[in-house]
Amino acid sequence: MNGKGYAKGKKSFGSIMLRIVIGAVIVLLLAAAVLWFVGVRYVSSTAANGLSVRFFGIVDKTGAPSRGVIRYSNGMTAKYDASTGRLEYSNGDVFEGSLSGMLKSGQGTLTHKNGDVYTGWFQNDVFEGSGKYVYSNGDVYDGSFRDGKQNGTGTLTCADGSEYSGSFKDGKLDGTGTFKYADGTVYTGDFVADMREGKGEIVFSNGDRYVGDFKGDVREGSGTYTWANGEKYEGEFRGNLMNGKGVYTFPGGRVYDGYFENGVIVRTDSNGAGATDVDTSLPETGDTVGD
Repeated sequence: MNGKGYAKGKKSFGSIMLRIVIGAVIVLLLAAAVLWFVGVRYVSSTAANGLSVRFFGIVDKTGAPSRGVIRYSNGMTAKYDASTGRLEYSNGDVFEGSLSGMLKSGQGTLTHKNGDVYTGWFQNDVFEGSGKYVYSNGDVYDGSFRDGKQNGTGTLTCADGSEYSGSFKDGKLDGTGTFKYADGTVYTGDFVADMREGKGEIVFSNGDRYVGDFKGDVREGSGTYTWANGEKYEGEFRGNLMNGKGVYTFPGGRVYDGYFENGVIVRTDSNGAGATDVDTSLPETGDTVGD
């Protein structure tokens, strides 16, 4: 082949490749135009809480997602269909309700894969406002939510028959409230992080009553314990038991003013009655009832 023939062949090959490239570009542009015409879009946004959201699929005339896949920056994905208002998450959870900016917002129902169901208000993809959370074990919370957790006032009804009504903080009993135990015992007072802490009153199912300080979910500090048979102790408690200085009043009217250790008198009173004289007459302080 002479030089002219080689150059001509090279020019023809270049022309063919150029035509192929141009043709491919035209096909891609036509495909993009078709996708655009039928409403296929890629949309991304970032929520106020920092969660990044990307949608690829069909949008409606207003540009809102209609049907497609949503990808979240936390690694979660979800299939969305606006005709049913249904989001099917990659972890098995299902949401039915309203969206704003591709995030759960307004009223809706979220059914978790484990069987838990939340029905109520959402904002920025989390529980916010009033709602009802039904646990798979039968427990039910009905009340206020903030930042995806129980916050504010609500009622928790447990499957075992116990019930709490009062304040919550970050999903825990916190503030003032009333807890009704399954055996009939009732505590009304302060809570901190799911424990009785502060001032409170507990009325046991057997008729005993304690009013005073709690710490770490037990009687700790100063308080008054009155037994159903009329006996009464006023004084210091530690670890649920009479510990420290106190006054014990017997049904017959006799009064002991002295010191106790682990529920036992450790010093004699002015009548000469010692620990061995009265220990056996001291009723139990309901340590295991309702605790």
